[in-house]
Amino acid sequence: MIDTQLAGKTIVVIGGAQGIGQSIKNTFLAEDAIVVDGDIQYADAFLSLSDSLYHAHLNLSQEESILQLIHHLKDNQLIPDVIVHVAGISVMDFFLESQTNDFDKIYDINVRGMYLALRELVNLMASHQKKGRVITIASQAGKNPYRGMSAYVTSKHAVIGLTKNLALEVAKDGILVNAVCPGIIETPMKHRERIDGGLLRNMTPEAVAEEDASQVPIGRTGTPQDVANVVLFLASPLASYLTGQAINVTGGMTMH
Repeated sequence: MIDTQLAGKTIVVIGGAQGIGQSIKNTFLAEDAIVVDGDIQYADAFLSLSDSLYHAHLNLSQEESILQLIHHLKDNQLIPDVIVHVAGISVMDFFLESQTNDFDKIYDINVRGMYLALRELVNLMASHQKKGRVITIASQAGKNPYRGMSAYVTSKHAVIGLTKNLALEVAKDGILVNAVCPGIIETPMKHRERIDGGLLRNMTPEAVAEEDASQVPIGRTGTPQDVANVVLFLASPLASYLTGQAINVTGGMTMH
């Protein structure tokens, strides 16, 4: 077993109620870390479920909601050692038929929301002289175009750009910042995309799923745990010389 040296460390996960975020949360809990999970699905402003798990209502579209989370972290002396920003949304539509409000909604959460959350959380980390880790969940859509996903694709390109710029600026503080770029991962969001994307392309969700698997060189789509394992590595001492990187977890579907 590898000692990740995360026992007793405070991990703030943004968007851990389901899918990739939930696997990341559970993976850190298995390492005896203290996890604060901020997600719009939670009703309570801040709730202690145990000595090692806290849930907080977080609406990334509202700056005040992010500031409230910071307030609760300070009050409970939960200064992050690791920040993992997972939350994101998608809409399926072709560019020429796309709606401005859908584009704005995706950017509001995926880009502006991440910017606000990381600005406040990394300031909190740095103000306590913590040489921590910041990990953003981008996507292979931050490197490649995909039909019917123009808003999502451009937002994930922005996530990678913001990750790299933050890495450059906080390296002097000993804070390492990296992005993880998942490929086709079996999550509730992916299952919904297969329905919506299938309607756009006159395909059944099952046919889209078969097409998905056929594009992956290792022959299968990914699991949330596949992503969580890489996040755990980036949070560990094994990744002490990595910053500003966008690491693919795609089964070989994206190789750049």
